[in-house]
Amino acid sequence: MSVVPTQGVDKCTDEVMQQYGVLPWRIDRGGAMQVLLITSRRRGRWIVPRGWLAEGRPPYQSAALEAFEEAGVIGDILLNPTACYHYLKAGKDGSLRRCRVTLFSLQVRGTLTNWPERGQRKRRWFALREAARMVDDAELAQVIRELVPSRGC
Repeated sequence: MSVVPTQGVDKCTDEVMQQYGVLPWRIDRGGAMQVLLITSRRRGRWIVPRGWLAEGRPPYQSAALEAFEEAGVIGDILLNPTACYHYLKAGKDGSLRRCRVTLFSLQVRGTLTNWPERGQRKRRWFALREAARMVDDAELAQVIRELVPSRGC
C-alpha cells in the first residue's frame, strides 16, 4: 500500500506534517476506561497507533488501518476526529519535523494474536491516569487525561 505524507499549515507556527491515528479504548470488567498504547519501533516509547494518510482512503480509515497494522486491534471508529496533538518526528538523518496527529476514537472490539507489526512493537492496556504518565508527548498526555469515561473518547 502506498502512503502519501500530506502537508498542512499549523495556524500558530510553520508548516507541519499531517498524520492520522487512533485512541484505542475499552471498558474493563470493573467499568473503568482503558487506553491501548503501543511502543514506537525505534526508541520503544509508549505512543498511540498513527501514520500517514493512505492513498485513496479518508483519514478515519487510514487511522483504523494503522491500528490494525501497528497494534493488531479492530473495532468501531468514529468518523469525526476526537482530538489532535503535535510531536517532533526524528528523521533517519537526525532532522526533526513537527507533526500534527489527528486522532479518531476507536472502541476496540477485538485484539489479534498475529498482526503485521507484532514483532516490532509491544502493546498494553493502561488505566487513563497511567497511560497519561507513560507517554512522552505532553500534548498526547493531556488528550488522554481529558478523556471522559462516561462518553468514551
